[in-house]
Amino acid sequence: MPPQTNVRLAQSYDIDSIIELDPIAKQELARRTFIANAVAAGQCWAAVEAECASALIGYGVLNRSFFEHDFIPLIVVKDSARRRGVATAIMRTLELRCQGGKLFTSTNTSNIAMRHLLGQLGFIESGQIENLDDQDPELVFVKLRTSL
Repeated sequence: MPPQTNVRLAQSYDIDSIIELDPIAKQELARRTFIANAVAAGQCWAAVEAECASALIGYGVLNRSFFEHDFIPLIVVKDSARRRGVATAIMRTLELRCQGGKLFTSTNTSNIAMRHLLGQLGFIESGQIENLDDQDPELVFVKLRTSL
């Protein structure tokens, strides 16, 4: 059985650990700025193993940036912690914090693992956005409040 994951509101002291587990944040200033702003706004949630509350293994962000609807723009799980339910724990925590009638998220067409997870969690496809990433359309998903 995989170790239990706890998800808590990220704090400013978590920012360096979040950046360290996110390969894009290590490379891109814009992602680091996004993370810092999300933490400061109380929109970022950190996943830790129950046995070690200081060791971050993932994070997620919930905001209202998608046409003023609840939106999960980002879920990142540390490579060594994948396939252990971490993303599921983050998603369920963010769902509980959803304030509106709809919760949206998106992922690239090529991200089969995330698409599978969204299906398991009751999200349905809601559209497609072209030209964000070359040759890899972004799929938009929604979970309606009745199923949250």
